[in-house]
Amino acid sequence: MSNLVIVESPAKAKTIKKYLGKDYDVIASMGHVRDLPNARLSVDIKNNYEPNYSIIKGKESLVKDIKSQAESCDKVFLATDPDREGEAISWHLAYILDLDLNENNRVEFNEITKTGVKNGMESPRSINLNLVNAQQARRVLDRLVGYKLSPFVSQKIRRGMSAGRVQSVAVRIIVDREEEIRAFKPEEYWTIDAKFIPKGSRKSFPATLYLGKEKIKNQEQAEKILSELENAEYTVTEVKHGTRKKSPAPPFITSTLQQEASRKLGFQSRRTMKVAQELYEGIEIDELGATGLITYMRTDSLRISNQAISEVTNYIGANYGDKYLPSKPRFFKSRSNAQDGHEAIRPTMPSLEPDKIKHNLTSDQYKLYNLIWKRFVASQMSDCVQKTTRADIEGNGYVFKASGYTVDFDGFTMLYTESKDTAEEKSLELPPLEKGMSVRKREIVPNQHFTQAPPRYTEASLIKTLEENGIGRPSTYAATISTITSREYVKRESKVLVPTELGEAMVKLMKERFPKIVNLKFTAQMEQSLDTVESGDVEWRALIDDFYKDFEKTLAKAKTDMDGVKIQLEEDKTDIICEKCGRNMVIKVGRYGKFIACPGYPECKNVKKYVQKTGIKCPKCGDGDVITKQTKRKTVFYGCSNYPNCDFVSWNEPTNERCPNCGEVLFKKKGKKQILFCENKDCGYEKAVKSK
Repeated sequence: MSNLVIVESPAKAKTIKKYLGKDYDVIASMGHVRDLPNARLSVDIKNNYEPNYSIIKGKESLVKDIKSQAESCDKVFLATDPDREGEAISWHLAYILDLDLNENNRVEFNEITKTGVKNGMESPRSINLNLVNAQQARRVLDRLVGYKLSPFVSQKIRRGMSAGRVQSVAVRIIVDREEEIRAFKPEEYWTIDAKFIPKGSRKSFPATLYLGKEKIKNQEQAEKILSELENAEYTVTEVKHGTRKKSPAPPFITSTLQQEASRKLGFQSRRTMKVAQELYEGIEIDELGATGLITYMRTDSLRISNQAISEVTNYIGANYGDKYLPSKPRFFKSRSNAQDGHEAIRPTMPSLEPDKIKHNLTSDQYKLYNLIWKRFVASQMSDCVQKTTRADIEGNGYVFKASGYTVDFDGFTMLYTESKDTAEEKSLELPPLEKGMSVRKREIVPNQHFTQAPPRYTEASLIKTLEENGIGRPSTYAATISTITSREYVKRESKVLVPTELGEAMVKLMKERFPKIVNLKFTAQMEQSLDTVESGDVEWRALIDDFYKDFEKTLAKAKTDMDGVKIQLEEDKTDIICEKCGRNMVIKVGRYGKFIACPGYPECKNVKKYVQKTGIKCPKCGDGDVITKQTKRKTVFYGCSNYPNCDFVSWNEPTNERCPNCGEVLFKKKGKKQILFCENKDCGYEKAVKSK
């Protein structure tokens, strides 16, 4: 008997084939095979929102091969990813192959291991049409919003723009934060910080003046307090000792993995998900062959299987000792709106330490696997125990407070600690202090401060905000952020996301004309509605109809009210003079990117190619300018403006500095650490750039 298993990727197919053996053929669909064509709306609104699917362009021969193999097999199993999108892909494959939707031919693999594949194959089921319909509802909803709204936005702001149900909300969040920052007015305040030395000791300890809810608003108030403390004698009036426990963070879900990979590794969310997919589908490991290293990476559940807890408990006990095991295994509670379809993201084999297989992994694979492995193992380790001390020091009626802690038992922190967006308290050991003890003032210093504006969003903090507000699904965050940056609604400056003028114009228009689309609560409610389709409580076409009727009226009114109106964006002037009419030319953005044009259009139609100069002369010919270029995939590189006469090209940005050893130009090395280096292979000079 011959069996055919269809998965999505060749890597996953290779790993699964190893476990299933010779009676099974495993092939890949290469993702979606059928979808809504891009050239048209492809949704028949008058026919109850019927989606008009077709084979994806370029996949016709692949589909033909899949059909041929399916016809020659006794049984076909659909083993696409275990989520809504994977269910929809299986449904499309079933349609193409004319399979019975009531047949038990759908299998799921939460992990691509021998056990995971065996369990999946032993429990086939029929295709879950509620899951499929939830995915159809999302796809049709996004198509209607995108294809109906994008032409309007393009017409009113700039050609080629797009608007989307989730992406527009994400841009709004970033724009709203920018407006908060602009409107913010810093307020001055002062602190008075001291250092005291106990009698018989040379070691000082820090303390800060405590005034309750009152604030020292200016220098005059600070100096008045200092004058009153000038001849004060200081006594310890209270000492409190305590113990506090710090518990480990739960294992990763999709959103927290993206956040932590951003903070700790500097990975953008798309990069994180790409590498996680590779780890899930299988890596060639010595003596193990193709092996899935992590469980399914698109999940919002914190559930952990009993088998995984047993394995990690045995590992911790054997490698770190029983003192690093809690009294009972830890179980973590998922968010109330979690779908709970899969386990949390964890290593499939806790005993497979990252360093043991480092040579089998790429740099990115090792970094991410190491992060996932440490987070999961630490989640089942003992608490960190800290000894705390708090003391009050009084002088002339003023109270200074000192606090510190020491680590009594490191627990899980010996392996892993979660990163935070804000600075954490550092360990400080106070000297032995007793109530009634006199202490000597070493110094008292007034410090001026100003309240800070809220920080701009990073990828990590934006993902956290989207998740907290129920916007989109964790599996969509990477694509959303990629879209808003590639469309130039948002730009990256260092690690933060800053709205562009284009993004702000789009959000302003959406707020005025389509407030529901960019309303956080409405978008979150729509996500909840999609969940009710998945649960079978709501029919998906009724959900679409309820949304679309109101949306259609709003769009029609906006078109009428803004007939003939065009939102003007401020154009960047250049120092290039138009040789035809003498005006300063400006930078414009068209269908194919930026270009330089005369602002006198349509009287003057002079245009030029846009070139972004770095301000550096070409290190090869010395005559041309080094300019920034992009590959088809928008990867930045550097070349000479005199090309093709000069063929200088580099992935690294040249600088005006010269190598002290050989005199060649120094280049900036890409990465988190700013390093200047010499490209001369015989030299090898490099130096770190001090951050300002």
